[in-house]
Amino acid sequence: MASDPMEVTDRPSSPKNVYKDPDDGRQRFLLELEFIQCLANPTYIHYLAQNRYFEDEAFIGYLKYLQYWQRPEYLKFIMYPHCLYFLELLQNPNFRNAMAHPANKELAHRQQFYYWKNYRNNRLKHILPKPLPETATAAVPPALPPAALNVPPVPSPAPPQPPSSMQYGVGPGSNTAKNEPRNSGIEKRKRK
Repeated sequence: MASDPMEVTDRPSSPKNVYKDPDDGRQRFLLELEFIQCLANPTYIHYLAQNRYFEDEAFIGYLKYLQYWQRPEYLKFIMYPHCLYFLELLQNPNFRNAMAHPANKELAHRQQFYYWKNYRNNRLKHILPKPLPETATAAVPPALPPAALNVPPVPSPAPPQPPSSMQYGVGPGSNTAKNEPRNSGIEKRKRK
């Protein structure tokens, strides 16, 4: 019966040499995280363009594959969020070609610098509450007579005092030498 070809069932045989990642993908995760964060540097993108990495279809496919880092479960590991912006720009072939030119690298670097420089002020514009416009027809509450309030008068606060010279560790009228290059050169000549 075992010789009958119809009785033999085709069971899928499991491969004997299945690759088992020894660290459960931790090494790959760290390598991809490091690479994607390098994309936050316009000089590195310029290096990739100069060395013709962007002409390799496999590398372009790898950049498309890395877009999974924009998902929230991976986003929390990224320290340089500009890398995701540049990853999105690298999907465009015109941007990849433009980054081969040093002037465009400098432009991207300057724009990134100005963004960081003004980030706090720009965020405060959107975070701080805007004052409500005052209406001219607002009803004024009736004023109560002072005797009806029964509140003792509050003394006026004293004017603020200038900080004492002790806070700075220098007495008033001190003639300490400043750390200027021209003063230090004169002192060296006097010592000789």
